[in-house]
Amino acid sequence: MDNKKYAIGLDFGTQSCRALLVDVATGEEIATDAMEYPHGVMDEYLPDKTTKLEQDWALQHPKDYLDVMSSTIKNVLKKSGISSDNVIGIGIDFTTCTMIPIDKNNQPLCLKKELEKNPHAYVKLWKHHATQKEANEINRIAKERGESFLERYGGKISSEWLIPKIWQVLNEAPEIYELADRLDPPLLENFCVELSLL
Repeated sequence: MDNKKYAIGLDFGTQSCRALLVDVATGEEIATDAMEYPHGVMDEYLPDKTTKLEQDWALQHPKDYLDVMSSTIKNVLKKSGISSDNVIGIGIDFTTCTMIPIDKNNQPLCLKKELEKNPHAYVKLWKHHATQKEANEINRIAKERGESFLERYGGKISSEWLIPKIWQVLNEAPEIYELADRLDPPLLENFCVELSLL
C-alpha cells in the first residue's frame, strides 16, 4: 500500500485548466493533464448564442471551471494509479484579476435562471477591457488627489484590474452589484467544491 502523500495543483488559465500531481515529500511530478474550457472565452455572445457582448468584453462560464477541475483531477489520479485517499491538498491559481460575482451561498450569479442573460453576472476574465472608462476615472481621481499609490503601479490603474471591473458592475448593472455578496477572484470555496470530486 502506498503511504506517500500527494498534492494536486490546478492552473486555471485563459483557455484551459492544467493539473499537476506531485509527491509532497520530494516534489516529483507524478502526472499531468489539461482540458480546454467548454465555453472558451466568451467575447462575442453569452452561452445562449443570442445575447451579444459589446466590444472588449471577455467572460468565462464558472461551470467550465468545475467541469475541467473534475476531469483533470480524475485523469491525473487515473494516469498515476494513486488513490484519492493519499491526496492531502489541492492548490489553485487563476489569471490575475479575474472576477466573479457570487451570492451569500457562494454560488455564481450567472447560474441563476433569471440572471443567465446578464453579462455582468458572469466571470470577467483578466483581459476584459470594457472597463477602460472606469479605469480612466480612477486614474483621474487619484492624480487629482495626489495619491502616491499610483507610483507603485507605473502611474496608472489598468482596466484589467479588479476595482474597475467592480465599478463597471455598479455603473451598468446595479442590480447585480446589489445581489452579489462578493465580487471576488474565483476561489475553490466560491463553488462549494469538496474533495469528494476525487
